[in-house]
Amino acid sequence: MSDTEHVPGATDVPDVPDVPDVPDVRDVRDEDAFDAAAVARWLRERAGDTAGLDGTPQVRQFSGGASNLTYLLRYPDRELILRRPPHGQKAGGAHDMGREYRIQRQLAPVFPFVPAMVAFCEDSSLLGSPFYVMERLTGHIPRKELPRGVELTPGQTRELCTNVLDLLIDLHGVDPAAAGLTDLGKGEGYVGRQVAGWSRRYRGARTWNVGSAETVMEWLDAHQPPDRGVCLIHNDFRLDNVVLDADDPTRPVGLLDWEMATLGDPLMDLGGALAYWVEAEDGPAFRRFRRQPTHLPGMLTRAEAVAYYTSRTGLELTEREWAFYEVFGVFRLAVICQQIYYRYHHRQTTNPAFRHLWLATRMLERRCHRVMRRADG
Repeated sequence: MSDTEHVPGATDVPDVPDVPDVPDVRDVRDEDAFDAAAVARWLRERAGDTAGLDGTPQVRQFSGGASNLTYLLRYPDRELILRRPPHGQKAGGAHDMGREYRIQRQLAPVFPFVPAMVAFCEDSSLLGSPFYVMERLTGHIPRKELPRGVELTPGQTRELCTNVLDLLIDLHGVDPAAAGLTDLGKGEGYVGRQVAGWSRRYRGARTWNVGSAETVMEWLDAHQPPDRGVCLIHNDFRLDNVVLDADDPTRPVGLLDWEMATLGDPLMDLGGALAYWVEAEDGPAFRRFRRQPTHLPGMLTRAEAVAYYTSRTGLELTEREWAFYEVFGVFRLAVICQQIYYRYHHRQTTNPAFRHLWLATRMLERRCHRVMRRADG
């Protein structure tokens, strides 16, 4: 279907301006449409603050992201964000809207970088799945390039980079008990559970056009270190999940997409974050899949980011020890790409952005092998 088709009942709303000031939004894809008027009625019944919720909002869909579906609900005097799971096969325990809603609601008093929660709907009859609604955090989100109109010197870019790393460090310093989130953890053995779990997910999502990755999974199993501690981790920490201050784009004001947050090893979180970190000196194949502006002059390299993190946290880590976390992060990203591609391959979604993700899976497997050879050599 064309991307110019609209959600029935969602766009014929008087006095609501269009959204040119909100990047990365478009008309809702036909397969992702829902009854906006029904959601609006539900919100008026469930939201603690109903100010500005009269009528039916204009609905647009965010084009960024490849997991949960995210929509902008724009009223004349209020902007909200709706999050729901994707269509098709989902990994067990993934896309739990209630869990994501609860984590952010309980983090707010101790980590003021989460959006304000509005309401959660457990009933699947309204949209076909559970969903939640939150206030929109205004600001800049750096995606493949810096947002339009944002220009930074190399010095400012470096400041942005270290401020974002400080945000991750601050999150790892949150007391889970103070947020009432101690039940997120399963105790010792986090590293082992992650290696086994992501290996199982890859095998379950493999298609004919990608490699087996068995050598990578065997290497991770054989080289896994003991846990380096337990803390609250985001598990999807990327620049394009960070909201930057509208007036000072070097300063983070929000962190989005908490669906995979849990209690676990902080270095596993860092490894997952740096898997997305495409440097200016990386090869053309890897640069092709860049989705955040980590190539800009002034950005820390992956090695410099690791050094910055360990110096700030006091963790001691050799280059050889880091290799495990780097391979795990890259392999985990390969699994995420493959799970998304699996939905496209089996026609559970028609989003053309997912058509070539199998190539990313193959490229990331090769990158794992390069890091493994370097570590073993």
